[in-house]
Amino acid sequence: MHLTVNGETRSFEGAPTVAALVEALGLDARKVAVERNLEIVPKSAYGATALSDGDRIEIVHFIGGG
Repeated sequence: MHLTVNGETRSFEGAPTVAALVEALGLDARKVAVERNLEIVPKSAYGATALSDGDRIEIVHFIGGG
């Protein structure tokens, strides 16, 4: 499966969910926002949102600081 993640084409095995993608990228799901094909994916739907070949994913990682 080929996905475009933050503008970069990447290959992944199988048909992951948003949750599986976030985990595969080593990100903390509590600290990211995900957009799939120009639509925000609610955190509660990460596990149920299947990804398809060619999907465009944007991930924003929140970093705290002061």
